[in-house]
Amino acid sequence: MSETTGYQPPSTTQFGAPAVSDRNSLSVGSNGPLLLHDVRLVETLASFNRERVPERNPHAKGSGAFGVFETTEDVSRYTKAALFQQGARTDMLARFSTVAGEQGSPDTWRDVRGFALKFYTTEGNYDLVGNSTPVFFVRDPMKFPHFIRSQKRTPASGLRSADMQWDFWTQNPESAHQVTYLMGERGLPRTWRHMNGYGSHTYMWVNEAGEKFWVKYHFHTEQGMEFLSNEEAEKLAGSDAEFHRRDLFDAIERGEHPSWTLSVQVMPYADAKTYRFNPFDLTKVWPHADYPLIKVGRMTLNRNPKNFFAEIEQAAFAPSNTVPGIGVSPDKMLLGRVFGYADAQRARIGTNYQQLPVNKPIVKTNDWTFDGNMTFEHSGDAPVYAPNSFGRPWSDEQGATDDGWESDGEMVRSAYALHAEDDDFSQPGTLLREVFDDAQRAQFVETVAGALSGITHDVVLQNAFQYWKNVDKEIGDRIQATVLAGKGDPQVGIDNEAAEEPLGVR
Repeated sequence: MSETTGYQPPSTTQFGAPAVSDRNSLSVGSNGPLLLHDVRLVETLASFNRERVPERNPHAKGSGAFGVFETTEDVSRYTKAALFQQGARTDMLARFSTVAGEQGSPDTWRDVRGFALKFYTTEGNYDLVGNSTPVFFVRDPMKFPHFIRSQKRTPASGLRSADMQWDFWTQNPESAHQVTYLMGERGLPRTWRHMNGYGSHTYMWVNEAGEKFWVKYHFHTEQGMEFLSNEEAEKLAGSDAEFHRRDLFDAIERGEHPSWTLSVQVMPYADAKTYRFNPFDLTKVWPHADYPLIKVGRMTLNRNPKNFFAEIEQAAFAPSNTVPGIGVSPDKMLLGRVFGYADAQRARIGTNYQQLPVNKPIVKTNDWTFDGNMTFEHSGDAPVYAPNSFGRPWSDEQGATDDGWESDGEMVRSAYALHAEDDDFSQPGTLLREVFDDAQRAQFVETVAGALSGITHDVVLQNAFQYWKNVDKEIGDRIQATVLAGKGDPQVGIDNEAAEEPLGVR
């Protein structure tokens, strides 16, 4: 391509020719019909009609910023990944979001927040797609589309429905741990700067010697965790629906650059087989007493996007983007997302979304995918097949992979095999009894009771009462009493026989 030369008009068509006017269409006389051959008008209207890409299905509402990750500690005994070698500085992008809301929804609705990170490493892009909580609602990707639909809108009224939400949650009791987080303080972070982030899934790290470890990522805010009350969040939803987006942008503009400390929990590879509960279950946390936090480094966001659409809306995150020294695990949700996230970006942005500047790696690529819509980067006249006799290199490693694991048995459709202490209610119960204080428990009861007040179907309400009694009997009783008192009838929603039947574990 030659450099731009010659006269530069104030405005051009998309193909560089001078644009005669950006204000007036071509017509037959000042009051006559418009003309189809007004190329500038047709181009303007056609582009306007195509100005928006489809919004993300989950995580539609969000924003983000650029920054740097610095590895301050020596964790080379666990991973050979270049970005996690002591002293490494890696440019990165972070995007924060709500899970359930559409693009126009308020930032301050009660929800889990997305915490998606893209590291532009010297070995390719590494994406860590996490949340503001260390767990998730379901453990099998088959359930994920059903979960998201239950949090969206009913087909009849087009409204969000408490019946749908609570029916799904109570029919899938593994959700209890995440719902406990959601109905507690962490469901309403004061700002994105004042919330933690987690990789949530279990990942694999591999060191130079080929030793394997299981890891969980924890990003702890250095601003301190702060939260909104229900009343504050509701007020902000009406007065400033973009509160979180505005806060992050303005803080960075002021030079108040938010930062997070990254620590990991590391589990020896062999421990996973016999650990007391399934370490790959996304609805569980690893107690720090068993696997303490190990500091890795620091993430700082210091640059706002210049163009929101190009750099944030078109940013595409996918856990399939890994680098040497980092792999996935037998976590079923993670394995489903390895396909699902990248494919969602192909559908949302286009076949060659990875060629956009915000998604493009900083290293030279030599991949064997070709053509498709909006191809910009291409391989010229080089061979498009491998192997070939014309000098274009290809890969052909064989044997065991350094980031793999063992597996045997028949092909089955089944839940995870249970470990000794696997169940759905112990960890959320521990969270309520041992992590929350009395004031937090009281606020939790009020929040859950308020959320249940919108349920109109009696069987869903009964299931919701039992759901919380399975987590903690006292808290469940308090929630039930509060809801029924609000309805003004102490017998509404009670079926004594049904209430004694615990919901299934799986």
